Amino acid sequence: MLRKHVKVEPARLYYWCDKLGLLVWQDMPNGDKHIRGNESDLKRSEESATQFELELTRVVNAFRNHPCIVMWVPFNEGWGQYDTGRIVNFIKELDPTRLVNNTSGWADRGVGDVHDIHRYPGPAAPPTEENRAAVLGEFGGLGLPVKGHTWRDEKSWSYRGYKTREELTDAYLVLLDNLRSLIGGGLCAGVYTQTTDVEIEINGLMTYDRAMIKMDVEKAAAANRRLYLPPPITKTIVPTSQKQGQSWRYTTSKPRIGWYRTGFLDSAWQEGKGGFGTEGTPGVVVGTEWKNSDIWLRRTFELKSKALSRPQLLIHHDEDAEVYINGRLIAKLDGYTSSYIRAGLDEKAQKALRVGSNCLAVHCTQTTGGQYIDVGLVDVIEQSDK
Repeated sequence: MLRKHVKVEPARLYYWCDKLGLLVWQDMPNGDKHIRGNESDLKRSEESATQFELELTRVVNAFRNHPCIVMWVPFNEGWGQYDTGRIVNFIKELDPTRLVNNTSGWADRGVGDVHDIHRYPGPAAPPTEENRAAVLGEFGGLGLPVKGHTWRDEKSWSYRGYKTREELTDAYLVLLDNLRSLIGGGLCAGVYTQTTDVEIEINGLMTYDRAMIKMDVEKAAAANRRLYLPPPITKTIVPTSQKQGQSWRYTTSKPRIGWYRTGFLDSAWQEGKGGFGTEGTPGVVVGTEWKNSDIWLRRTFELKSKALSRPQLLIHHDEDAEVYINGRLIAKLDGYTSSYIRAGLDEKAQKALRVGSNCLAVHCTQTTGGQYIDVGLVDVIEQSDK
């Protein structure tokens, strides 16, 4: 599936999509002012609204006979968004055969056929509903500059940058594995950003000149094929604070050496409910406010058996985080996430787990913008392994 974002292509693209069986979500190019996700719809001038609806009508009528188009998208991220409910009905009257996405990202109005969110790098899923599909209209944005194949040599941009083809491919595989875990919870679609590099953005699967595919094609294709297998079952080992605040010992003053080890005495640390951070940080549920640069966390958990299928961290970190189990560093995660993601435990990390009491310790560093940390452990079980 292809989401044709805020652009209408020549008929040749839709012809080939028809021939190849490639589904298309077609955006309406947006204009006028911009609203944020928590703001009301625009009050467009009569002239502006009339022109938008004229051009919208022309787009639908020009391309409605291409069977590849399965959904119309009138607004993206609040650009020119106005009279959302009326515009959805307007499109439905023009073309009652297609789905309508009331807005891709941000300012959902509870109408149309899907609830569409954007999350970078993600992935994430909106709440499930009875009458609308839950979709992730944009995620990813993993970048790799390739010298000699970019629009400009310096200061190109991506949501998350990598230095080698191997690093980029590995990050993409992790991203799709996290996406797959959301399917079992009701996620119906995900749209990766993006097909090619564009002028200042280097987050494409291909370079700006289309000369190179930047990832390992076979590995990427295999990861995508796995999305169509039955989704895995996720069993909680250590709960996060997404649904209910979990108790942690914590300090915001640099602790003594060995703070992450099992025998460390943390009785002088404060006790609080996760997650830890500041309100307004994307995708967070704050149980205890944390506003300074660093926080150290500890908690214990019981493990009845080490016979686990695929144990993983479930973590939301903003920004850099280090995670320890029983004194062993099992994960070092740079940058930030805007939702909970899963991070696999390698063989050494799994060996750190033991039957009985275990210690989970975390250090998170804040550098800029929002801040948050919450960590849990899950076991991911393939349905074919049950």
